[in-house]
Amino acid sequence: MTELEKGPTGRRRGRGARERIISAAQRLFREQGINRTGMDQLCTAAEVSKRTAYQHFGGKDELVAEYLRGFDPSVLSGVFDRTDLAPRERLLAAFDVPPTTPLCPYIAAAVELHDSQHPASQYARDYKKAVAARLAGTAREAGAADPEQLGEQLALLIDGAAARSRVLDADAFPAAAAIAAVLIDTALPAAAGDDRRPEEAPS
Repeated sequence: MTELEKGPTGRRRGRGARERIISAAQRLFREQGINRTGMDQLCTAAEVSKRTAYQHFGGKDELVAEYLRGFDPSVLSGVFDRTDLAPRERLLAAFDVPPTTPLCPYIAAAVELHDSQHPASQYARDYKKAVAARLAGTAREAGAADPEQLGEQLALLIDGAAARSRVLDADAFPAAAAIAAVLIDTALPAAAGDDRRPEEAPS
């Protein structure tokens, strides 16, 4: 591939075509869905020719997989890697989701694709398992008797809250966080349950 190439508008573009294609995919897949977004529209938005697009991605399926691969590869590191929070607090922090956050891209992709063999479906499964595993690991730190079960329960609550928020156009995460607090405190031993901040502890 040459260093410069022409986009569909005829303007000469510099390097970075791959990044522009991924950026366009992130925006369009989020705004209108995967199935409603065609390669012609993606190329126009990215200002690249179809030939250039197919040089970087073998097809739309490969681009969809790359789109998902770019999301949070560290699996919610902003929550689980925080050292200023006790384990119980980190579990609850996973529910501190802004109400304007779009539906989880992994859920959206799995619903649209209807193909368990699609590479993007595999990324979605792997990511969802990774989230449950990180929740379980944090639950284990907190002293939960059955951390795997608690991790799965909390992962289910997060996904349910995300889907309900999208469907109802209302923030379902505060209610999910309240349910999560009950599940967490029930699963933790009484002694470990008091990892709350001093101001939260009963007098």
